[in-house]
Amino acid sequence: MFGRLTYGHEQRRGPHRRRELPHRDPQLAAGQPRRAPHVVGAPGDGWRVARATLGFERGVSILGQQVVFRRELATLMELARRNGVADDPLIRDRLARAWIGLETIRCNAPRMLEGVAAGAPGPEASIGKIYWATWHRELGELAMDVCGAGGMIAAGAPYDLDDWQRLFLFSRADTRYAGSNEIQRNISAERVLGLPKEAKA
Repeated sequence: MFGRLTYGHEQRRGPHRRRELPHRDPQLAAGQPRRAPHVVGAPGDGWRVARATLGFERGVSILGQQVVFRRELATLMELARRNGVADDPLIRDRLARAWIGLETIRCNAPRMLEGVAAGAPGPEASIGKIYWATWHRELGELAMDVCGAGGMIAAGAPYDLDDWQRLFLFSRADTRYAGSNEIQRNISAERVLGLPKEAKA
């Protein structure tokens, strides 16, 4: 064994973890570029390969996410009924909008998968990422409003959070990781609408 690759991994509902991968590549251990047999795509073509890879990932991952999202929304609706805030017309309206948004995500998923099946993920992947990330962030905000003032207090020391607090904090990152909303909008503007590329600084 020549060395170990160390990288961080953020758990969905838990602490930050570090992982190490042993490897036997002397070039990698010396910090040199990987040999050609280990390169996906042609040299200099990394951005195109990365975009295609992300398109496939976004297209398929939404199926599993929908199950989690539906469970979160159903549990939040039940909480709203139990603590009485479901009687508030503004909360009721936001819960209804959340349900409609989730149905929109469900209806858009087959469009994304058609591109994946054809071997060329289309703009639906970027549009879908913007939509579900924004929807999930807003669900976290709604969860805090349903919880009320108690949602601002940690369940225990030193910083023990409940599921709704974790949802609120984690969903803030949804619009950032795997391509921020701003990046996804640029991709859609340039590749779908044909607008001029953003000026480089």
